[in-house]
Amino acid sequence: MSDFEGKVALVTGTTGIGRASALRLAAGGASVVTIGVDEAGNAALAADAPALVVRRADVTRADEVEAAVADAVARFGGLDIIVNSAAVHPYGDSVTTPPEAFRRCLEVNVLGIHMTAHFGIPEMRKRGGGAIVNVASVQGHACQAGVAAYVASKGAIHALTRAMALDFAADKIRVTSVSPGSVRTPILELAARTFDGPDADVEAVFARFGEAHPIGRIGEPEEVADLIAYLASDRAGFITGSDHRIDGGLTAGLGVR
Repeated sequence: MSDFEGKVALVTGTTGIGRASALRLAAGGASVVTIGVDEAGNAALAADAPALVVRRADVTRADEVEAAVADAVARFGGLDIIVNSAAVHPYGDSVTTPPEAFRRCLEVNVLGIHMTAHFGIPEMRKRGGGAIVNVASVQGHACQAGVAAYVASKGAIHALTRAMALDFAADKIRVTSVSPGSVRTPILELAARTFDGPDADVEAVFARFGEAHPIGRIGEPEEVADLIAYLASDRAGFITGSDHRIDGGLTAGLGVR
């Protein structure tokens, strides 16, 4: 668990996979700065893990991301790891999704990754390298109907990950992505209430979602965080430019039973 002694990490998103990743990296010895706009999520993470630095910051705001990176460097001496987990998930197709909602989804889910790289990679270069892990989704490989903006954003993350991996390989900065299936997060709870109504039995809906996965259940954020931690560690030193599905077998089959 001590893979990250002396390492400094920036994690975006303070709930779900972002929260679990911050806790996992800290448990491995990293100094961690987390950023998010969910006030309740920020407060809960700060209360549960006082050693973490929890900042309110919007990943689409250059000044706020720049300040978060500067804070990490000022506090801990540099930056070695970035985990991009912040995301929004609007529902709708290209007719029913308002243009501003589509734009916001791309800005948070894709531009947010560019922002942390734009300000973070120069600091990684000073450390002689680093690792960036972007949280994509199986929706970037195969998709449901009615989630056009989210699907577009996650496919873009796969492409951006490859581009960044090539652009910064010479700097010894590795860039990978993970593509989870259904995972117990606030976004999945939103899905449950979207499909079954605001008074839905969320656990029952999660169980139903789990039946679609060959492994028979949904994933837990800590399971995704373990994969992220591996990809961010020196043990994954020959891995870059690739996406790693963690989906309980969801995309392995044709979906015909």
